[in-house]
Amino acid sequence: MNQTLVTEFLILGFSETPQLQMLLFPVFLLLYMVALSGNLLIMVAIGSCPALHTPMYFFLVNLAVVDILCTSTILPKLLGSMVADRTISYGGCIVQLFSFTWSLGAELLLFSAMAYDRYVAICWPLRYSTLMDSRVCRLLAVAVWTISLANTSVNTGLLLHLPFCHSNVVEHFFCEIPPLLKLACAPTRLNEAMAFTADVILALGNFSVIMLSYGCIIASILRIRSASGKRRAFSTCSSHLLVVSLYYCTVIYTYIRPASRYSLHKDKVVSVIYTSVAPSLNPLIYSLRNTEVKAALRRLFS
Repeated sequence: MNQTLVTEFLILGFSETPQLQMLLFPVFLLLYMVALSGNLLIMVAIGSCPALHTPMYFFLVNLAVVDILCTSTILPKLLGSMVADRTISYGGCIVQLFSFTWSLGAELLLFSAMAYDRYVAICWPLRYSTLMDSRVCRLLAVAVWTISLANTSVNTGLLLHLPFCHSNVVEHFFCEIPPLLKLACAPTRLNEAMAFTADVILALGNFSVIMLSYGCIIASILRIRSASGKRRAFSTCSSHLLVVSLYYCTVIYTYIRPASRYSLHKDKVVSVIYTSVAPSLNPLIYSLRNTEVKAALRRLFS
């Protein structure tokens, strides 16, 4: 059978409602500017303040790098497609998929590393400097980036073996695994099984570890006698829990289902949360709710 293989994709984005698209352009532009400037400011503030060279802020810098990678992979192309060409080459789509999946896996793992750091700091304060020394932090960071790189390499490699010969219209605003699998003209069971496995391990597995860590943290906080100590501990952890809950719930919802159940309108809204909203909220939450970061930012601007 003669088949024409796809050499470029048409990113549908939000073009089905042109009026809404023009309203969304300044929204996504604002989200990108907030994510980019906010995360860069956090990196510079922490780097310029020796008092913040601690494990918690080391992981926060890594989180800022991940958020910049995620938003810079998706939002510039999305903004361009809203005002100009909505096509993306096959190679460009694969690069976008690879970079996004890498940042997604790294963020999921980083949240676990940050939860472990808070668990040790609150539940084992006297052993914190030993259990979370610079060598341990570097090993955790290397593990985060390496495991997420291996995950995206496997999933992207499997996708490269799929032929795309039907439609080239991606019912999404960027190249993501579920909508691309819908366009393949070959069986995608292996791809879906690998995406499901990665979601179970990276999303459900890490989310369970984080919830267990915070269960121990809350139990330890409740044993603190001073009210100010309780408030300080809860303030440090509540912002992390807010970000984690928002991020994990949307990622699990997207990747835990087969591609055939992908919904154009509903899943695009969910994807906006973990690709655009969460990376923009992270610097705001971690800076506005953190007196040490606010003090470092004030010193930086003064």
